Amino acid sequence: MIYSRNLGFIFLAGAIRRPILTNVKQLKRIALAMVVLSSVPLTLNAQEMQFFSIGTGGTGATYYPLGGAVANAISNPPGSRPCDDGGSCGVEGLIAMAQSSKGSVDNIEGIESGRFNSGFSQSDIAYWAYSGTGLYQQSKPKGNLRAIAALYPEHIQLIARADAKISEVSDLRGKRVSLDETGSGSYANAVAILEAFDLSEDDLDIRHLKSAPAAEAIIANELDAFFVTAGYPTNAVIELAERTEITLVPISGQIAAAIVEAYPFYSSDTIPAGTYAGTDETVTLAVGAQWITLASQDDELIYQITRAFWNENSRRLLDVGHSKGGEVTLETSLNGVAIPLHLGAERFYREIGLVK
Repeated sequence: MIYSRNLGFIFLAGAIRRPILTNVKQLKRIALAMVVLSSVPLTLNAQEMQFFSIGTGGTGATYYPLGGAVANAISNPPGSRPCDDGGSCGVEGLIAMAQSSKGSVDNIEGIESGRFNSGFSQSDIAYWAYSGTGLYQQSKPKGNLRAIAALYPEHIQLIARADAKISEVSDLRGKRVSLDETGSGSYANAVAILEAFDLSEDDLDIRHLKSAPAAEAIIANELDAFFVTAGYPTNAVIELAERTEITLVPISGQIAAAIVEAYPFYSSDTIPAGTYAGTDETVTLAVGAQWITLASQDDELIYQITRAFWNENSRRLLDVGHSKGGEVTLETSLNGVAIPLHLGAERFYREIGLVK
């Protein structure tokens, strides 16, 4: 075990428990330390390792912790014990890292620019970017986007102060509301919902905060409500509900039904009562979360990554990484995927019979 002032304790050799890694330079220093401390011949150098980044989201939402679990599942640093020996079952020589970001839109831009090797995205955002429609109707289609897997359903959560007198979306008029950062899928969803309910950003006192700072602003009475699209339970909202009374505002009724009809990526779903302290069962809208990359990523690498991700030993890492990890299943790995599969991923799904 070694200690990094920036990353804390890191367990080396065998079944490694790694933190969520966010910086390539830090990662390389740690990897080299792993090589030395795990008795790998000193002739091994960083060029024999391969780094693979995953753009996720804000640290208070779901993408970031789940991305850490995915990174652990597909990594197999030099010096790890063999999979059959209780060690890593990832891709040999691969060191993956989850990087925080603004969310879906930022991840797509980061993938296209080379800032990320892959990233998580809402299904609607990924399709709009690929086809040049919806949010991207003024942009050139990003036809090189490819899917690795569908992950889990994400719910559009509208959280309000209990004393803000917000019981439906139309009550947001004149309120202090965060729509999340403009590079996020949450922001895109919030804008679409406001428009459907005949509201514009000019009708609200708008902020652009991620879920964690938005929660702090609620506590400080500097904000009345905020949107976040994430798998429930969302860490920032769990902590918020433990510190002050909140309301989950439903997104339902005829207007919500019209949104689902107009945008087939949306579905109506329910957040169970008690998901957050003091909250009732709440009907809202949901979209799918997907793991995407570029067509130019090496076919063999993406095949090996997909294979490692769905290794039965990865199940444990996903389950402990976040409560939504239990909803990431091979049976639903292609649900709602509306962009082409990466050829490497397609090869894996074809081998196991999911793609004919």
